[in-house]
Amino acid sequence: MGAVRKVASYLGLGEAEQYDESYDYEDEVEVEDDDWESASERAAKRWGAVSEPSRIVMLAPLKYNDAPVIGQHFREGQTVIMDVSGMSTAEATRMVDFVAGLAYGCEGRIERIAEKVFLLAPAEVEITSG
Repeated sequence: MGAVRKVASYLGLGEAEQYDESYDYEDEVEVEDDDWESASERAAKRWGAVSEPSRIVMLAPLKYNDAPVIGQHFREGQTVIMDVSGMSTAEATRMVDFVAGLAYGCEGRIERIAEKVFLLAPAEVEITSG
């Protein structure tokens, strides 16, 4: 069983399906390497010594093209709750694949908190259950 199928199965999305649709690259924007900085660097610049309350963003994407909005919030250091119940299984699987890669690349975490509902937590956010 491949890694993608294992992740899809673990996250409750069943068998990973082949993607029917091609990616839509119309909205791509080129970004210079100098424009990228970590969430902790942005937070340090924005907050300074004053601690602001954490922000949790709840999103319910309806199509895969909504992925950049999720990515933007997560890269800004915000915790995201994503509900993919309004998406087809194929698109929901693609979206979960995307955010799992995003979380891994940003050293964050992804947790399934309900059927088709996922928590994306930046590296500096501690998740406890109890």
